[in-house]
Amino acid sequence: MVTGASDGIGRAIAVELAKAGISLVLVARRRELLEALAADLTRKHSIQARILVVDLGQRDAVGAVASATENLDVGLLAAIAGFGTSGPFIDGALGSELEMIDVNCRAVVELSHHFARRFAARRRGGLVLMSSLLAFQGVPRAAAYAATKAFIQTFAEGLRLELSSSGVDVVASAPGPVRSGFEARADMRMSAAASPDVVARQTLEALGRRTTVRPGLLSKFLETSLLALPRRTRSRIMAVVMEGMTRHQNDGRKQKAGGFA
Repeated sequence: MVTGASDGIGRAIAVELAKAGISLVLVARRRELLEALAADLTRKHSIQARILVVDLGQRDAVGAVASATENLDVGLLAAIAGFGTSGPFIDGALGSELEMIDVNCRAVVELSHHFARRFAARRRGGLVLMSSLLAFQGVPRAAAYAATKAFIQTFAEGLRLELSSSGVDVVASAPGPVRSGFEARADMRMSAAASPDVVARQTLEALGRRTTVRPGLLSKFLETSLLALPRRTRSRIMAVVMEGMTRHQNDGRKQKAGGFA
């Protein structure tokens, strides 16, 4: 099962799994995109692909997913659905921040709890959870988003050790910037970003081999550059990076103040 399968990393992971001959349950909010993807993968790779149109920000969403997959032999959960916010925390909409916590954290915990129990009962299975390069320090102008990814990173690290004796593999994927729909929804502008296809392929290759994978050359470069530095220094560096990615937001506020928007 792949959540967030309609675009970006989720879609790329679904494609990689289909190439390997694995049938899929595709979960996302946008029916038309899911239907098109399911039809395409079925035609090209002779697999079965079911779709579930679900908004994981809703409190009853995971229950609906559990009911819909009760009689399916699900062996892998790729919990890719998520989104980010950016800009000064106090200027943002609180509702968006809370919705992000629901999708990025609460839904992942609920899905992981349900499917990990199923996997452990049969002594095999896997969880793919989405961390981020931002998970390893506080990040000004993306404070809440970075915190959701820090949660997932720690959650995955603990689960991998806890579930290993039950035959369940867990990997945390911690990419840097990725060229996907995330950028537009988070209102960020990225000058350099990895391909979702590269992230998907390297993430799946790491399942069962590593606790954390940092897919893409940019992510590996930033890992080498940043992780040897003190946490406070990393936060200051990320503040500069985020300032560059969100500078256009300042321009928009100036235009609104001047009556141009």
